[in-house]
Amino acid sequence: MKYAIIETGGKQYKVLEGQKVQVELIGEAKEGQAIEFTNVLAIGGEEPKVGTPLLDSAKVVGEVLSHGRQKKVIVFKKKRRKGYSKSYGHKQHYTEVLIKEIAA
Repeated sequence: MKYAIIETGGKQYKVLEGQKVQVELIGEAKEGQAIEFTNVLAIGGEEPKVGTPLLDSAKVVGEVLSHGRQKKVIVFKKKRRKGYSKSYGHKQHYTEVLIKEIAA
């Protein structure tokens, strides 16, 4: 099984061909548009290749399926005996991508 480790949005993701993955929001990408990830750190499988830090000429091609927001995370702060408490929530934006091809 061929896989790749890509970097996008300051995070690293292990992806397989045909897999749907939620990455940090890619604002300039429209739904249905093809997208190319060129920051490939490693490609694994029968012949693994590891970059230093990136692999030259390696790319991962995907298709943007949708944009959305994840479930709300509640942040609660409290200081005991002071009468201080604060609560707020956060929903992280994401882009869902279908991985089409891993090219070395």
